[in-house]
Amino acid sequence: KASWYVIHTFSGQEARAKQSLLERAKQFSREGALEEIVIPEEDVVEVVKGQRRTSKRKFLPGYLLVKMQLDDELWHIVKNTAKISGFVGSGSQPTPIPEEDVRRMLGQTQTSKPKPMVSFEEGETVRVIHGPFTNFSGTVGEVKPEKEQVQVLVAVFGRATPVWLSYEHVEKV
Repeated sequence: KASWYVIHTFSGQEARAKQSLLERAKQFSREGALEEIVIPEEDVVEVVKGQRRTSKRKFLPGYLLVKMQLDDELWHIVKNTAKISGFVGSGSQPTPIPEEDVRRMLGQTQTSKPKPMVSFEEGETVRVIHGPFTNFSGTVGEVKPEKEQVQVLVAVFGRATPVWLSYEHVEKV
């Protein structure tokens, strides 16, 4: 019966490691033993130049989740694959992870709405690009990632006025 295993890859090389593993398993006619190979990713929303953009971000960088029927031969195939540094687990006996844990992890990435990618920090200078304060510059006073809002301290008549704005209404200076 196939089980899920976590495989450690070189960071940033997850897609290449997945491809290398598939090719190597095919060389040994063992591709049938690899049921599923997943690069754990989630969707994140970034605001670039006032435009919302959804992109993928790995939430387990440097790891692959692989469902396979592990035996000695397959263990050696995985261990000797380019871009893979080995299994997560103790010694030569990798520990399978429960199916429910993997499904919960993967389900969480597919059912949740894209997360905002917070790129604003308190004290940072930003420019308002939309709304009544367009072209005003100010300092970020507070960030609320759950609401995708920033509080900007805008100088109005020589006095700092706090204004809550959506991420897409401001840009970094």
